Amino acid sequence: MSEKSSSSVSDEDADPESGQHVELGGVLSKWTNYIHGWQDRWVVLKNNTLSYYKSEDEREYGCRGSLCLSKAVITPHEFDECRFDISVNDSVWYLRAEDPEHRLQWIESIELHKAESGYGSETSLRRHGSMLSLTSAASALSATSTSSFKKGHRLREKLSEMETFRDILCRQVDTLQKYFDSCADVVSKDEFQRDRVEEDEEDFPTTARPEGEHNHNNNGSKEKLFPPASPKGMNGIDFKGEAITFKATTAGILSTLSHCIELMVKREDSWQKRVDKELEKRRRVEDAYKSAMNELKKKSHYGGPDYEEGPNSLINEDEFFDAVEAALDRQDKIEEQCQSEKVRIPRLTPVPPGDAYSTIGTHRFATKVEEMVQNHMTYSLQDVGGDANWQLVIEEGEMKVYRREVEENGIVLDPLKATHSVKGVTGHEVCHFFWDTAVRMDWETTIENFNVVETVSDNAVIVYQTHKRVWPASQRDVLYLSAIRKILATNENDPDTWLVCNFSVDHDNALPTNRCVRAKINVAMICQTLVSPPEGDKEISRDNILCKITYVANVNPGGWAPASVLRAVAKREYPKFLKRFTSYVQEKTVGKPILF
Repeated sequence: MSEKSSSSVSDEDADPESGQHVELGGVLSKWTNYIHGWQDRWVVLKNNTLSYYKSEDEREYGCRGSLCLSKAVITPHEFDECRFDISVNDSVWYLRAEDPEHRLQWIESIELHKAESGYGSETSLRRHGSMLSLTSAASALSATSTSSFKKGHRLREKLSEMETFRDILCRQVDTLQKYFDSCADVVSKDEFQRDRVEEDEEDFPTTARPEGEHNHNNNGSKEKLFPPASPKGMNGIDFKGEAITFKATTAGILSTLSHCIELMVKREDSWQKRVDKELEKRRRVEDAYKSAMNELKKKSHYGGPDYEEGPNSLINEDEFFDAVEAALDRQDKIEEQCQSEKVRIPRLTPVPPGDAYSTIGTHRFATKVEEMVQNHMTYSLQDVGGDANWQLVIEEGEMKVYRREVEENGIVLDPLKATHSVKGVTGHEVCHFFWDTAVRMDWETTIENFNVVETVSDNAVIVYQTHKRVWPASQRDVLYLSAIRKILATNENDPDTWLVCNFSVDHDNALPTNRCVRAKINVAMICQTLVSPPEGDKEISRDNILCKITYVANVNPGGWAPASVLRAVAKREYPKFLKRFTSYVQEKTVGKPILF
């Protein structure tokens, strides 16, 4: 992903009362799908909505998608400092900014819009007049609750009775308290008067008392007369009546409380049954959710960049292998259908004479080409029988494939070597069709597209090609120089050797991109033609020729694909490639003059 512009902000100021915010727009990389991967898109944040367009110039044609941020969840990626994900229910956008600073700017702006413009915020309520709506909703809920809980009507009546009893009881307590206070005042005054009379009698024992101040009791004794304190005389309170009423009120309270307790016990049983039903529903939903998640994990296809090749991929090695194998099987079926329907167009490609390929060029890569040619002639043609490091992995008829396991920094660099014998074709013909870019797409089925970046000389070209993606592996591209050479034999009894070597180079017109992982290669197709003498005076025919092929490949795939997957793919695809190519050469040379 490469950012082509930074985020931009409009000149309008934010209005906190109206809920309008600053518009933010800029280029972000958006994950499209596992075929096209990350693509640059123009993203706009405005009015609590995140929208994206194919480019800034195409805004007038309408957005390609949008998300309302009210319920959005923004998740910065744990490992990728430039990436953040936005999810709303089942919809997920995977986005990457130019750098961590721009990612932080986007996240803060989105969170601000979400907080200030989302449903439930005070700004939103003022803007949409929802304060009144809340009051109306509360009234409606109250009415609904009253009609929905008719079984609790008697309980509410009893509680109302309790309120009435409480008011009555409070008034009675106040009345009784006044009565008790009045009694206490009368008793205090009586005791005070008694004390004064006793003191006067002690001081004046012979003083005659006026008549009427003494009473005689039934026993003939004198008793000091004090006016009696009448209960009704104290503030007009009927103590006995109030006590009876108080007793009745407390009895009513106890009865009502008992009734309330009985009703609440019945309602508790009813609510417990409801709770049990809801718990059972929840258990079934949780079981269904777990089952769905388990099924999802079993699927071979996962959405999003976290389930593809990468340093922090969430897909395990077994799932990676199964997905790659399934994708390769699909490609094989498609290729078989295409081959059965394909009508090959005859291509008249001029073939220079063999001497034109035997000279060393003078171009800027001539020294490197010669070095590669000599290395392959020295090491690639060595017999593998005496080298214990080579392992025979495939043997099908005349074709044998060997492998030597090599890893560097966790990346598989296994050299492969294949030997094959093909009747009816020459080494010149095999190398010509392997090198000629005009017929490349006729036999190569793994290439998505390719182009010649530079023609270095008549026998050397620089080629850039991208290979078809096999999900969940990342797409690969290769930039290499391809040169064809004829190596003359030093002994007249030995055959000449034809060789095509392809090795990675750098070029300003084909720089690496984030769309593909750049692989490094060093490949050679080495061929020798063996001729058996014809009978009598017959001319040499294709029945008398045999091409011995040695194919070597040293590939650094780059990326993070598991080693077991890379080895399995190489073991599967290299023999198929060699058989497909040699069959193509035999088909193209049938009935044609022999090219030595």
